[in-house]
Amino acid sequence: MTSQPVLLVIAHGSRDPRHAATVHALVRCVRARRPGLRVETGFLDFNIPSVPGVLESLAAEGVRDVVALPLLLTRAFHAKADIPAVLREAPARLRVHQAEVLGPSPLLTAALERRLYEAGLTPADKSSTGVVLASAGSTDPEAIAVIAEIAREWRHTGWCAVRPAFASASLPRTEDAVRELRALGCERVAVAPYVLAPGFLPDRIARGAAEADVLADVLGPAPEVARVLLERYDEAHVPVLAALGA
Repeated sequence: MTSQPVLLVIAHGSRDPRHAATVHALVRCVRARRPGLRVETGFLDFNIPSVPGVLESLAAEGVRDVVALPLLLTRAFHAKADIPAVLREAPARLRVHQAEVLGPSPLLTAALERRLYEAGLTPADKSSTGVVLASAGSTDPEAIAVIAEIAREWRHTGWCAVRPAFASASLPRTEDAVRELRALGCERVAVAPYVLAPGFLPDRIARGAAEADVLADVLGPAPEVARVLLERYDEAHVPVLAALGA
């Protein structure tokens, strides 16, 4: 019987120590949900272990198959260019299969709502609350379109209104979206950061939420996020086993 591939979670990395701590907390949740699965973490920049370092170590151990999962919410530059370039440099003895990014997913929307409720809202508040879906931002039109579509779909679940906002590269900014929802007449305004871990851009989102009534926490190690990671692993895992004739 063929052993299951190692799951390598690839995070961006940050000089902010909260970023790596949150990534590791999420990975612990993934391990807890599936104890028999080996899960490793690698960073593209700033933190260790690096992705190349983890791949070299796995190859030296004799591991043959790895599912590399980008810890990203949209398919932007890192998923399309940076990560594939790093994976192409993996040791030849490793078979590395890149999984899809995490979003979009109904589970991530559920995680956003979890964070809003943890910040003080209740389901009864939905019809009178406008929500800013605040993402890091991207120069990639596909990624921006995905955020806008998530906001449109989320609005249909009962919120007074939902507006996308971006901390960089695109407009509007969080503070502008907050003011727009106020102008629409929403009784209260909440900001839901569509980001995985704290850092420079999430801090910018928090500053932009100064005039909002509610600021939710980052998604972090929410159980729904851990479930999405395992879903993406399984989606990549099945083709791997098929190719191996398992």
